[in-house]
Amino acid sequence: MHYILLAVRQPLHGYGIMQLVKTMSKDEVNIAAGTLYGAIENLKKNGYIELISDSNDRKKCYQITSLGEEILKIENERLQHIIKLYEYGCEYDE
Repeated sequence: MHYILLAVRQPLHGYGIMQLVKTMSKDEVNIAAGTLYGAIENLKKNGYIELISDSNDRKKCYQITSLGEEILKIENERLQHIIKLYEYGCEYDE
């Protein structure tokens, strides 16, 4: 889900999300269509992303919400803390 949130910082449709996630992960993450749309529904339900195209459009475009941006910020801070633990060991205290 983290990759999907990063991908939809710009408006994207499902196939575009799958391609960008693959690129961002250096071909290590390949999201199947069923997995992607399940994740999208979960992200929408939690208010992290929103549908920005007309619901009748064949290609549905999604974009991150302000709540989703906040979730990314929190996750970034958490990951930065973990990186510092790798660099400095357990004695790191922020």
